[in-house]
Amino acid sequence: TTRSSQTSSGRVGSGRKMVKHNNVLPNVHFRKWWQRYVKTWYDQPAKKQKRRQARKEKAAAIAPRPLAGKLRPTVHCPTQRYNMRLRAGRGFSLDELKAAGLSKTYAQTIGIAVDHRRKNRSQESLDRNTARLKAYLEKLVIFPKNSGKPKKGDTPREQLKDVTQNTCKTIIPIEGPSKELEVRAITDAEKNFNAYQTLRKELMLTKKHGKFLKKQREEAEKEAAMNKGK
Repeated sequence: TTRSSQTSSGRVGSGRKMVKHNNVLPNVHFRKWWQRYVKTWYDQPAKKQKRRQARKEKAAAIAPRPLAGKLRPTVHCPTQRYNMRLRAGRGFSLDELKAAGLSKTYAQTIGIAVDHRRKNRSQESLDRNTARLKAYLEKLVIFPKNSGKPKKGDTPREQLKDVTQNTCKTIIPIEGPSKELEVRAITDAEKNFNAYQTLRKELMLTKKHGKFLKKQREEAEKEAAMNKGK
């Protein structure tokens, strides 16, 4: 056998060449026992059936109540990257319940989640969740605890026939903003608009705003002095 030796020209013998410049010598780890760290699982189809059967049993246990539990509001996701998305929040704010004509105590008895710490930062979110509550109340069916003595607010017996259980993940689907764009022709004003010049002008006005005010004040004082001298 021949041993690899480095020659005076900077190369390594036995077919291996030295790397160029100051790079790392090739030393890839291909002789590891990689089968030891590979994990396999073959129960994915069975787990799917198991989860489906569990949902079916849960729906039968809590019927005719909704499978998703309580009604949740729609809120925007945090951070600038995802703030355009809508998702289910923790609970409705007190202002939203008040706009829908509900009290905090009564709302919790009819399957509505309440979050007394949450506040509405915009009118849009208040209107959106108020409309969500009103849509829920229109479709709400309340079964009396005692069928012989229904209380005020319970659904009449005639409407309790053929009531189907709500199996939606959010009870009322959460619809995000539409991604369709409105197509129109570009106007002449938009074609002639120069964004760069407008931004530079506004920057200059903001930077020299104090100087402009000082100049206007001096001109006004000078004109007042001239009028007084006349």
